[in-house]
Amino acid sequence: MRGLTYTIAETPDAAVAQFADAGGDARYIAGGTNIYDLMKLRIERPVRLIDVSRIEGLDTIETDGDVLRFGGRALMADVARTPIVRDEYPVLAESLLKAASQQLRNMATVGGNLLQRTRCMYFRNGAGSLSTVGVYPCNKREPGSGCAAIGGLDRTQAVLGTSEACTAVAPGDWPVALTALDATIEIFGPEGTRTVPIADFYRLPGDTPHREFNIDPGELVTAITVRKTPAGRTSTYHKIRDRESYAFALASAAVAIDMDGDSVRTAHIALGGVATTPWRARAAERVVTGAPLTPDQALRAGQAAFAEARAGQHNAFKIELGARVIADALLIAAQRRA
Repeated sequence: MRGLTYTIAETPDAAVAQFADAGGDARYIAGGTNIYDLMKLRIERPVRLIDVSRIEGLDTIETDGDVLRFGGRALMADVARTPIVRDEYPVLAESLLKAASQQLRNMATVGGNLLQRTRCMYFRNGAGSLSTVGVYPCNKREPGSGCAAIGGLDRTQAVLGTSEACTAVAPGDWPVALTALDATIEIFGPEGTRTVPIADFYRLPGDTPHREFNIDPGELVTAITVRKTPAGRTSTYHKIRDRESYAFALASAAVAIDMDGDSVRTAHIALGGVATTPWRARAAERVVTGAPLTPDQALRAGQAAFAEARAGQHNAFKIELGARVIADALLIAAQRRA
């Protein structure tokens, strides 16, 4: 039996020190809604869990001034029902409320949510044996072992941002909304605090798909900031999935637009469920910016977002689905303009 130590950190400095004391073979835990699953699947096998749920100041939700600031251990449910988030930034509230179940949203933190690992069936189900490699090869789980999803059952896999080493979809909803709004991530570690634009927080798989985030061992997500924008009110998170609740996206779109009459002044569009990272749809933004927003124009924007998509054996439907999700999201957002 593998030993496991549980410790509690009262400050960020204490958390980092405890991580170092474990020789780096540790994981931080707050809500625990993801790490426990990965431990049961034998994907994560730390020798120490460091509880950061009692660190004061990391659960604050600040809405004054020019930015929204969410502490890393603020709960998903609490952020979603914050009045200014609910009323002025529906894209943020909806991305949280359409994720997981109410029970999980009452426990999961917005910082931990950024670090979810993929739900690729080969990644999660391939580690069930007592071997270190597992039943199915997976480059995320065992670098260099191969990718069983390529040429395998790939209905839920990505069509954007894939590589010859990995096609696993980034699973989150909240990170997609944050990507559309150009959020910034505050990270604390041995060298102090640094900030990372969310566009640089996630890594494309390339030939190192096991390196998913630009966060170093021992670093802790302490806050997420979003600059306030008039486009926040004219926004939505539109999600299509196999069942209406408690399911991951087959395709989703986070849209925030600033309009001048019927024309789009600026557009922010990001995709989920179709890419290996939360995916900024710049091509779609260019199509709608400076033009009247009609159903045909919205669909052209969606199609532009998937111009470079690469389908596998069973997921080509995501290209058409994703384009229509963008189109629908743009029209839903436009209906919310003041």
